[in-house]
Amino acid sequence: MFNPSQSDVRRFFCAVHAKSTDGQPMDALETLAGQWLAEHPEYHPDVGDADAAVARAYDGADGKTNPFLHLSMHLSISEQCSIDQPRGIRQAVELLAARRGSLHDAHHEAMECLGTMLWESQRSGRPPDGNAYVECVQRRATSD
Repeated sequence: MFNPSQSDVRRFFCAVHAKSTDGQPMDALETLAGQWLAEHPEYHPDVGDADAAVARAYDGADGKTNPFLHLSMHLSISEQCSIDQPRGIRQAVELLAARRGSLHDAHHEAMECLGTMLWESQRSGRPPDGNAYVECVQRRATSD
């Protein structure tokens, strides 16, 4: 299993930004990350300097979202949908995207469900409940 460090994740997104900016070729994962980076130009200053990104503490005290956590969640949801794991997540996100008229907005809502699932898992000491996560996304897809 791939288990990158915080530094690895930050350097990955910074490298993707640099490659994208310079028009360099990228592999499939870098291309996907670049697409999500393009959706978030507000993060470009954060990914413009890898050393500063690695050194910075993103603790929310300044009211800003951690761009690397946010982008990593986009990648996670994209990967989950590509393999439909947990089972049903692909359909739930697709339905939510159709309902919201935006895959990007659907991801942001799915992130709330994903974050809740992870928080509850950590709090309880139990494995993440993929069914509850999918059901949360499904509820959002079927409600106003």
